[in-house]
Amino acid sequence: MFVDSHCHLSFPELQARLPQILAEMQLAKVQGALCICTTMEEFATVQGLAAGQPHLWASVGVHPDTEGLTEPTEDDLVRGASLPKVIAIGETGLDYYRLNGRSIADMEWQRERFRTHIRAARRTDLPLVIHTRSASDDTVRVLKEEGANGPPPRGVFHCFTETLAVARAALDLGFYVSMSGIVSFRNAADLREVAAFVPLDRLLIETDSPYLAPMPFRGKTNTPALVPHVAAAVAGARGMEVDALAEATTRNFEQLFRVQVPALAVT
Repeated sequence: MFVDSHCHLSFPELQARLPQILAEMQLAKVQGALCICTTMEEFATVQGLAAGQPHLWASVGVHPDTEGLTEPTEDDLVRGASLPKVIAIGETGLDYYRLNGRSIADMEWQRERFRTHIRAARRTDLPLVIHTRSASDDTVRVLKEEGANGPPPRGVFHCFTETLAVARAALDLGFYVSMSGIVSFRNAADLREVAAFVPLDRLLIETDSPYLAPMPFRGKTNTPALVPHVAAAVAGARGMEVDALAEATTRNFEQLFRVQVPALAVT
């Protein structure tokens, strides 16, 4: 059985066909999925999806790339985290990929938003879902700084695309590492090296759907039903059986997010 640790079922192209997606998950033996929030405007939909389905959970947070929408306070995030089926804070982090003429110094608003999420995670004792792109040094630095001011944050570096050194830094901070469909791409040999390096008890798998469909579905709309293909790529990189990888990553999901993944209905 598999668990998708990061997907976006609230996005229109997936939400519109939720019954079909849930049925496909059942057929693919995907017994759970974490629906990730990217804006406060979206949160009610994300939480509602999770609350209405036994195999779904939700996060609360604002993606680092989001501009021009509601800026969350710690209290906003803490209130959201108190609702049923909300098990994580994020996705949060730093993204310097699209500076649009700005300098890294100009992105202090992102770093402050990141700190707000870290502090909310500390108050709620929920894990962080970390997004980092072209910003790994600052992402690690802020986590270390915030960890020095109280209980160290915990969570997962999702859709990992960074170097082995960044993976080691994330692990040293106590974080998990999650691999997406990118690990199956032909040109992702370095990422498969990371997948082989991460200790089995700190590894998660995800789709980040509707994006990044794994091979042989690359370029198509991704869904949680395709997470077994991510598992197959990771298992291949590690030289282990897919079923063993699925069991380990499901156990890791339960331990990190402190939930029990329900069994699939017998059909």
